Amino acid sequence: MSALWVGVLLTAAGCYALKLTGLSVPERVLDHPVTQRATDLIPVALLGALIGVQVLGGERALVVDARLAGLGVAALLLWFRVPFLPMVVAAAATAALLRL
Repeated sequence: MSALWVGVLLTAAGCYALKLTGLSVPERVLDHPVTQRATDLIPVALLGALIGVQVLGGERALVVDARLAGLGVAALLLWFRVPFLPMVVAAAATAALLRL
């Protein structure tokens, strides 16, 4: 068996063990207000981190370019409660026009 398949099998076993650990958490821990608040904030933090990496990420440094302007337009339109699809189109158009 190659080292690649050993890695795949170990990763699968680790994922299964992690899932099993999550299922074995006592109910009183899951019902705690701090736990519930943290689980509400985790998706927001992960999405924010992904956006930050995709917008400002470069090879080895922060990059400020048209993507940041598109994000700014999207944030402004979000502030004004513009629907999702027009917001995405406006942000993409802003980035595309600045790249011209």
